[in-house]
Amino acid sequence: MRRRIVMSMLAGAALLASTLLGAGAPAARAADVPAEFGTDWHDPVTAAPPVSVPEHATSCRVTLAEAQFRDFTPYRGTYTPPRGCGDRWSKVVLRLDGKVKGRQYDRLGYLHVGGVEVLRTSTPEPSPDGIEWHVEKDVTRYSDTFRGAQDVEMLIGNVVDDTYTGVIDVKVTLTFYAGRPPASAPDKVLTLDGGTTLTTPRNSERVVAEVYATGSGGGCEEFWYLTVADPASYSCKADKGPYREVQIKVDGQLAGIAAPFPNVWTGGWSNPFLWYVIPGPRAFDVRPIEYDLTPFAGLLNDGRPHRVEVSVAGVPAGQPGWSAPVNVLVWQDPHRAHVTGRLTGATASEPANTSVYTPGSGEYRVDTDAGHRLTVAGYVDTSHGRVTTTVRRTLANTSVHRWNDGETTDALDATWTDDQSVTVRAGGPPRTTRTLRTYTMNGAITIGTDNRLRTGLALGDRATVVRPGGDRSHSDDSYRGDASYLLDVPRDQRHAVGTSSERYRLSGPGECYDRSLATEQGVLTEDRGGC
Repeated sequence: MRRRIVMSMLAGAALLASTLLGAGAPAARAADVPAEFGTDWHDPVTAAPPVSVPEHATSCRVTLAEAQFRDFTPYRGTYTPPRGCGDRWSKVVLRLDGKVKGRQYDRLGYLHVGGVEVLRTSTPEPSPDGIEWHVEKDVTRYSDTFRGAQDVEMLIGNVVDDTYTGVIDVKVTLTFYAGRPPASAPDKVLTLDGGTTLTTPRNSERVVAEVYATGSGGGCEEFWYLTVADPASYSCKADKGPYREVQIKVDGQLAGIAAPFPNVWTGGWSNPFLWYVIPGPRAFDVRPIEYDLTPFAGLLNDGRPHRVEVSVAGVPAGQPGWSAPVNVLVWQDPHRAHVTGRLTGATASEPANTSVYTPGSGEYRVDTDAGHRLTVAGYVDTSHGRVTTTVRRTLANTSVHRWNDGETTDALDATWTDDQSVTVRAGGPPRTTRTLRTYTMNGAITIGTDNRLRTGLALGDRATVVRPGGDRSHSDDSYRGDASYLLDVPRDQRHAVGTSSERYRLSGPGECYDRSLATEQGVLTEDRGGC
């Protein structure tokens, strides 16, 4: 029976951002909520805040892509910079408008401009009557790419046949707001030549790599957090259990480590009824992992190409399922043609990874406790003096995975932490920025004797940033859902019911945001904001 659960999860997987905004309709009254899911439901909506834009600024809009995705043929086009807004912008906002109807699985997609990945997104599953949604993303950091004409490539891999009828129809635009660029915007945005080779400008003084890491492809790596090692008997195997770590290396030297976010797409956990209206955190906003490679800037600035490689530790050898495209953001010294420097230290702990299997009488359990630490340090000699950067990152993962004979019950309680500090010293006292990310997943799938599948799941995406001087900001995106339906019956006989909710909170100096959503049987029953 567990095989049935796994195949259902895999069938709902994406094949192979941003904030998804709702239609803004008022919440329904209790009397308007049906007893079961019908043939249509509210358009997708999340509680995340919209992208803020400058008031009274001149703006220009450019269409990046307009396509219908029926298969795995990419859309290819060209981009031309906007006219009337100059070539420097205070904000650039990407917007994707999508619609789909019929029957279709969730799909994973990307958008490249000049080879730079500017959006990675997944799609909602449609109703027979059709849904519409849109995604907004602040892409100001890619302004260097947008200043010249570029090739555009977009793909949302899809299958359309007699059973899966949903054609994914999308339009993507960029809106440019004229004005002074933010100080945080990089001077250059680079990609890796041939997928592994990087050549930076010789006057780079800060270097950050971003990796859009996603486990997908319809195999067990989409549900890597559920995998187990021998001798445990379970449908998804991995040599060392569920611990995964996204690593980046420069010329073979470990340069960065990170915990991957446990993405759940809109067919995930065997139950699309959880996600029809409110997707899980980041489902349509596949945010990149960021690695501060500034300690390696002196090495990279020698004018030669360097090998940059990304891998996912813990994936069984030869097993596919991960995508990890890389962009590299560079800040340059405008007053020096060549910035010299060197890597002064790179120290990693031995990776810890214990996964203890406890067999029982018809019930089984795996307890995982894993983690890793890395410190890298280096300096660059700039026109404004020597700048030393030390990056420390500590990862930890604990989880308890329980299941029974036949795997008709399957439960996970997991937490991942990714704690990074970046300390910069430039003549005066050191200044440290610390970011603590915490991801949580607590849920269970059960199949009852009446062949009814039920999924209850809670997800958390939290981050705390402490800046030099002690200013602290916090974000908290929490999702909770519970849905059930009959297996092995036609769609109109599933008698599906389900509730879901999301609360998104932001706090910090001069910042306050708090929005809550709730649904029942596909109807939006709550949309409440305030601080």
